[in-house]
Amino acid sequence: MLLGSGALLLGVNYLLVRGALPVPTEPPSASPPPQTGAVQVSPDTAVTGSQVQEVNVGQYRADVLNTLLVQSGVALAASAVIALLLGRLAAAGMLRPVHEVVATARRLGADDLHRRIGLRGPKDELTELADTFDQMLGRLERSFDSQRRFVANASHELRTPLATQRTLVEVALSRPGENAPLRELCERLLVMNARSEALIEGLLVLAGSDRGLERPEDVRLDQVVARVLAAHARQLATAGIAVRSSLAPRVVRSEPVLLEQLVTNLVDNAIKYNDGGEIVVRVDASPALEIANTGPEVPPDRVQSLFEPFVQLRRERLATSQGVGLGLSIVASIARAHGGAARATPRSGGGLVVAVTLP
Repeated sequence: MLLGSGALLLGVNYLLVRGALPVPTEPPSASPPPQTGAVQVSPDTAVTGSQVQEVNVGQYRADVLNTLLVQSGVALAASAVIALLLGRLAAAGMLRPVHEVVATARRLGADDLHRRIGLRGPKDELTELADTFDQMLGRLERSFDSQRRFVANASHELRTPLATQRTLVEVALSRPGENAPLRELCERLLVMNARSEALIEGLLVLAGSDRGLERPEDVRLDQVVARVLAAHARQLATAGIAVRSSLAPRVVRSEPVLLEQLVTNLVDNAIKYNDGGEIVVRVDASPALEIANTGPEVPPDRVQSLFEPFVQLRRERLATSQGVGLGLSIVASIARAHGGAARATPRSGGGLVVAVTLP
């Protein structure tokens, strides 16, 4: 814009100066004099005084216009360079509040929503943007605090009555002489009670993982996987499932409880939907964790929906298992809390391969 306006100003100035300079009345018939201003007259050529005057006027006009063009062009180029530098400095100063907003947004997490920009300065569009961002952070902080209180209260209020019911049913089952229909009813109540506890526990974990990492630390993922596999050794042996593992050292910035929950859910899912074949577990750089299991065929169009809450591929298992359809959704939520992702692909020959990428 500056270069265009400068060129327009130069053009107008050139036309004005050109119109103000004297114009020779007749074209000069003699050769222009040397730059020193002296007029050389050869013996064979007769030059009148009016012709010499016309030559001087024409040369003067051409020299002035040429000088004007050269000097104005140099001045325009220099001013364009200076204006570019000053414009960058001015733009950097004007955009500094925007950079502060962006930097604050990048530093935000579920555990430090108390941060504020607090931009000082004249009331303009940038300070209004910063104030609006601070107000949004305040609303988010109140919302997250409310969610934390709800999870804490629900953890106590929902678990206590279920534990009481389970105890009462177990006491009833321990009494001798109970008839068979009553014992069958109590056993079914225990199964339903266990499913309800699993559902509530899964919902609480899901709500906690959605809040992000509150106290992250360096955790060895390979050690967590080895510990979870060891805890499931008896269950794996009972189900007749072989395990092949390749655990490379891998450090993850995480909360140990959430990371162990992620691995546990994947192992439980691989056992629950297995057909007595095998489970292959791999810990590496990318993906950080991969678990593949044999099992029934998984339609490719149903794979993505498995990460949604309360979605199970085989609904008929609900009556006999404790699965509630939250395992993979919790895995995906915990992976997102770490800044990673979880994806699943059907395994050739049946089964599922779940890969978790973590930073």
